[in-house]
Amino acid sequence: MRTEPTPYAPRAPYDDTPYVLHPVPIPFADPWCYELVFPRDPRGPRIARTTLRAVLGAHELAELSYRAELLTSELTTNSVRYAQGPAGVRLQWRHPVLRISVWDLSPDLPKPYAPPAGPDAEAGRGMAILELVADRWGGCAIGEGELGSGGKTIWFELALTT
Repeated sequence: MRTEPTPYAPRAPYDDTPYVLHPVPIPFADPWCYELVFPRDPRGPRIARTTLRAVLGAHELAELSYRAELLTSELTTNSVRYAQGPAGVRLQWRHPVLRISVWDLSPDLPKPYAPPAGPDAEAGRGMAILELVADRWGGCAIGEGELGSGGKTIWFELALTT
């Protein structure tokens, strides 16, 4: 008869308090959250994308990875380029929706999308990409916090289609 391994084992013969040897993975539909904070550094967006890819792959959500990486890259690049100070990315899973939030210390919320000046313009397409690729998105100002006053969070959601 085969028995499932238990993630718990007794500490010692005289101590019956169990401790975790290997935690059981979170079930697919259960909620989870990961956060990454990075300095104002041009490597930050790449690190955020790599982290995001690893988390989504580990949670068997690779099908959301391409869109999530694209949008996270847009938002984190803007944070590094325009905000002073650190920025952060938060991934939240609430089955079947993945919400990714990017915060920084700039109080300036993005302006609504307006077409760039010309086809060769190097900036001005981020909000259009967000509007086209995300299932939902929004933003809000942040009040005073541990890192000072001001700031904002821009978030987007991607729904898993089954």
